[in-house]
Amino acid sequence: MARYVLTRLATTIPILLAISIAVFWGANHVADPTVSLTLNPRIAPEDLAAYREHLGLGEPLIGRYWQWLGNFVQGDLGTSLVQNGAEVWPIVRTAMANTLVLIVIAAIGSLALGIAIGTVSAVRRGSFLENAATTGSFLGISIPPFWLGLMLQLFLGLYLANWLGVTPPLLPTAGLYSPGQQGFDLVDRLRHLVLPAMALSLQLVAVYSRYMRASLLDVMSSDHIRAARGRGLPERTVVVRHGVRNALIPVSTQAATDAGQLVGGLIVTEQVFQYPGMGRLFVDAMLGGDYPVLLAAVMITAAAVFLVNLAADVSYGVLDPRIRRGTG
Repeated sequence: MARYVLTRLATTIPILLAISIAVFWGANHVADPTVSLTLNPRIAPEDLAAYREHLGLGEPLIGRYWQWLGNFVQGDLGTSLVQNGAEVWPIVRTAMANTLVLIVIAAIGSLALGIAIGTVSAVRRGSFLENAATTGSFLGISIPPFWLGLMLQLFLGLYLANWLGVTPPLLPTAGLYSPGQQGFDLVDRLRHLVLPAMALSLQLVAVYSRYMRASLLDVMSSDHIRAARGRGLPERTVVVRHGVRNALIPVSTQAATDAGQLVGGLIVTEQVFQYPGMGRLFVDAMLGGDYPVLLAAVMITAAAVFLVNLAADVSYGVLDPRIRRGTG
């Protein structure tokens, strides 16, 4: 297993390098903070050239890439081009911490609910619970995250508060804290996380429940399940210990694949809820032409996605000892 992990990490390096080249080239053509200045007829060309030189944009692209890559490897992410020369790392670190909180809550919640709903659907086939879960999963898969976010804001953030006569709303529709909040308040922080986490995870709950149901039905018809029942084990033990554990393998595969979907969903969700995380930072940096921030956000996010996929691969060996022996 250790050799497998090291091999995966070694193959990740050239992939991240290729991503850095593509992102650096694209960011310097799309996120150029001086493009909008060229539309102003009152700016002299020599002033624009001097400003580009001040920002370090006058050198050839390949030279700037190698300089950026060397600094990035050493942990120097550079300075922002639009935020008064602020260091990039503190900006990214704050956004990353906010996103990590949101994505962990959404991932854990979607996995827990999806596995529970899928297990109940497989065990109680033909029941009202299975029919309701199947209908709900199809609806959840079909709803776009941005529309779901807007509906959650309207119904749970605004309409519910009006019906209950509560001011301010129990579930805030934007931001990280309530206006005027001083210092850290756990309850207020959690209230602001509810709606974004729901918008981010509902579609995943539907996907995981379908995967879990199909996988568990397949596992429950296998020979080792019949052998466990033949030994007189209680049905709950057969389902939980022998069925669910093996059925989790394809679900964990899907969860690793959905790491990229979660990152993509963050861009939409954080914009809808004005949540100051990596998704919103990416959009603001791209629109504002702040390519050092944009590059750092993309590279850190890409590395995180690779690490999540690696963790999922390692989890296969924990769930199924036969896989662990095969990768030893």
